[in-house]
Amino acid sequence: MYNAVLETNYQFPGQTKVYHGKVRDVYFVDDLLVMIATDRISAFDVVLPRAIPYKGQVLNQIASYFLDATSDIVPNWKINTPDPMATTGYLCKPYPVEMIIRAYLTGSSWRAYQKGARQICGVPLPEGMKEHQRFPQPIITPTTKATEGHDMDISRDEIIQNGLIPEEDYIQIEEYTRLLFERGSMMAAQKGLILVDTKYEFGNKDGEIYLIDEVHTPDSSRYFYAEGYEERFSKGQPQLQLSKEFVREWLMERGFMGQPGQQIPIMDDDFVNSVSERYIELYEKITGEKFIKSPLENVEERIKRNVLQFLTNYKRIHTPK
Repeated sequence: MYNAVLETNYQFPGQTKVYHGKVRDVYFVDDLLVMIATDRISAFDVVLPRAIPYKGQVLNQIASYFLDATSDIVPNWKINTPDPMATTGYLCKPYPVEMIIRAYLTGSSWRAYQKGARQICGVPLPEGMKEHQRFPQPIITPTTKATEGHDMDISRDEIIQNGLIPEEDYIQIEEYTRLLFERGSMMAAQKGLILVDTKYEFGNKDGEIYLIDEVHTPDSSRYFYAEGYEERFSKGQPQLQLSKEFVREWLMERGFMGQPGQQIPIMDDDFVNSVSERYIELYEKITGEKFIKSPLENVEERIKRNVLQFLTNYKRIHTPK
């Protein structure tokens, strides 16, 4: 069994603090970030008790792939990927909003629509839509970034009126969101996939907007297989998808939606391994590259060694002489 990484606890030279997110452990080192994608998995804003083999490597390498592929659209935080599970980059001041963009009525938006909602984050939705139906144009449905608990939907007007993001910056961030989604959709289509929805996070460095965090990974995005989409939609059948939605569906079937008092179902080995296989499948499908599994032994020590080597080299190059 792969040495799945549930958490890390490093102390790097120059480290000022560490933030343990739902999935990533983020180390603040001088003016840099070291972001380690663990094998944790979350659903309904709850971290599940078992780690998923190779998930961190998949997430980190997909994010790195798309950061490189979109750097001509917007600057991003990445400097280097010194380890299969780690990325190092610039420390930016995050904007307190996640930019979610949706091309189809599915997932949480469909569940809200079923309950009678006819607008999301101030964006009106037409009557008579069906599950997995394509919107005439992708819609942007931002959420607040909660440090604990659930993220909350918020409208463009509320973001600007409450001073969460200056209007000029928000307009530019919306434009970046649409351009990134257009690029991601084009790249997915080339691989026989549909990029259904995703989220982007942005920060500010020296007065300039940067793309930060992960991009187009299965944790932040939903993909359908393009082949057979129309037929399945016309028959009202579930779509074949590569995303974390199947984990949510598995949990919902067992009575868990992250609500108080609900117990997380037991994740047996078969289920954990099936999730791992789905993540690897997505990596290979979306990148068109064979997934190369990282070494099985001493994963935490390997990450530490590789990150330390990068930090040493970076400091040597960038320290004034």
